[in-house]
Amino acid sequence: MRPAAVVFDNDGLLLDTEDAWTRAETVLFERHGGTFTMEHKRDMIGSSHAVAAGKLERMLGLPGEGFALMAELHDLVMEEALREVAPRPGAEALVAALRDAGIPVAVASNSPRDFLDRVLAGSGMAGRFAVTVAGDEVEHPKPAPDVYLAACRALGADPAASVALEDSPTGAAAAKAAGMTVIGVPYLPDMEIPPADLVAGSLADALVREACGLLPSFS
Repeated sequence: MRPAAVVFDNDGLLLDTEDAWTRAETVLFERHGGTFTMEHKRDMIGSSHAVAAGKLERMLGLPGEGFALMAELHDLVMEEALREVAPRPGAEALVAALRDAGIPVAVASNSPRDFLDRVLAGSGMAGRFAVTVAGDEVEHPKPAPDVYLAACRALGADPAASVALEDSPTGAAAAKAAGMTVIGVPYLPDMEIPPADLVAGSLADALVREACGLLPSFS
């Protein structure tokens, strides 16, 4: 069935920005006497600004310093984002096919506007979406549904008739709370995404194309 709209998460789903975040997080931990591990990464993926601040306090043993740590991390990741950021496998082809089919596309991200704009521009994907919504533009970031509801509202699309693409449980919970059909494409291969209606290995999978209302033959 043709969806009213398709809304993409950004970090780790549309664009491979997680490497930039990992480099920034590694530097942050080193500055504060810690070592950034894969378990830390798993815990941080999809977290909102406020939630990530609390996690950093706990991980680094710095109570009350969470928002200062997040400000420091923001500066680090903005610097990392100046490097080229590549689209995830299948992302460019999927977005192009949806646009060719006349299906509205948007981005709904937990990241702040300045970071979102920088990485979309650096990846060459800026201008391909009718709407982009950043986490600092809504009252409640993911796992609340606000970013997805805002994207659908701006597109004039019914969330219940729209599809969301997500790489984390937090983001999938947000899209599900908005009433959308959720396709999970985990950034970490062994990460489970319980709220998702279906899970695929990449954006190039036939399952994703069909769930987005595209013919299996598109490439």
